[in-house]
Amino acid sequence: MSFNFSLLQGIDLSQLLELLLLPGCILLAALTLGITLNKIINRRINQQLTGEESSWQFILIHAMKGTPISFCLVSGLYWIVGTIDIPPQLTKLFSYILFTVIALTITRIVARTVQGLVQLRIENSQEPLPKTTLLDTILNILIYAMGILIVLQYYGISITPLLTAMGVGGMAVALALQETLANIFSGLHLILSKQLKIGDYIKLSTNESGRVTDITWRFTTIVPVGEGNMVVIPNQKIASATITNYSMPHRDILISVPVGVAYDSDLEQVEQVTVQVADEVLEEVDHAVKQEPFVRFTAFGESSIDFQVFMHSSNFDNQARIKHEFIKRLTKKYRELGIEIPYPVRTVIQEKD
Repeated sequence: MSFNFSLLQGIDLSQLLELLLLPGCILLAALTLGITLNKIINRRINQQLTGEESSWQFILIHAMKGTPISFCLVSGLYWIVGTIDIPPQLTKLFSYILFTVIALTITRIVARTVQGLVQLRIENSQEPLPKTTLLDTILNILIYAMGILIVLQYYGISITPLLTAMGVGGMAVALALQETLANIFSGLHLILSKQLKIGDYIKLSTNESGRVTDITWRFTTIVPVGEGNMVVIPNQKIASATITNYSMPHRDILISVPVGVAYDSDLEQVEQVTVQVADEVLEEVDHAVKQEPFVRFTAFGESSIDFQVFMHSSNFDNQARIKHEFIKRLTKKYRELGIEIPYPVRTVIQEKD
């Protein structure tokens, strides 16, 4: 297949240049404007001024990142289509394509902006909702669906029958995907009820425990203490389980360590030394703790006087290390001072024949 050069024989070179001059200028101007705007946006984002990340201006600028070049280029092409003389069918086709690109670009900016404003609202709220993948997914679906409906309306397609068909089809899909929809609504229930937030440490009645890393449209992921393997739990099971949230109403947790000393020990000395060791451990491991440790004697055991040592921790992750260091140092201190931690002793009386 060869190109028919006879089509160009009737066109003079000067006429061709004149024909392409205006579209070329429009395209060059649009490209230059897009590159300039993109550089300004990237420079503004890279500045990261203090406190600016939490303003609506920064959210809008960040939402426009990467879009100015394509937006200006497509706008220039849209302008060119209206200025040059081409067949009406091609003009209509190009108009549809360019409008679709412009509409989806604006939809992308709107989706990013709405997500940023929602996150800003959540952070400034006195009772913040958790920021999760599920919220982002729902917002994206709603905004992009509206953008697609606008494009279809521009094409001249009536969206009323489409919405009706989607409603009827949605009922069939709902019946087929009952478990999936149950997980979605369970995830929304967890978010709106503020039972869980990203970073909370929880324990379920099914014995799974760890730090919440995300709540998606289908499942919630938690990582056990010590950064073990990730546990993936369907939202429906979490919503129906009994949850112990160690991060609510505040992240400060109380650590209890059982100890026992011999009956002939000086209890005043024992209490003083134990609190001193606990203070030293907290100062080294978790210096953010403001509450003082304390001791409560609980029982006369079979071979020891039993008591509990209570220490606060500002973070759930620190409790294992606090217990580890406290037991080591307390044992060493008791040995230095001659305070005995007795072995369990049981006296057996055997009758003689």
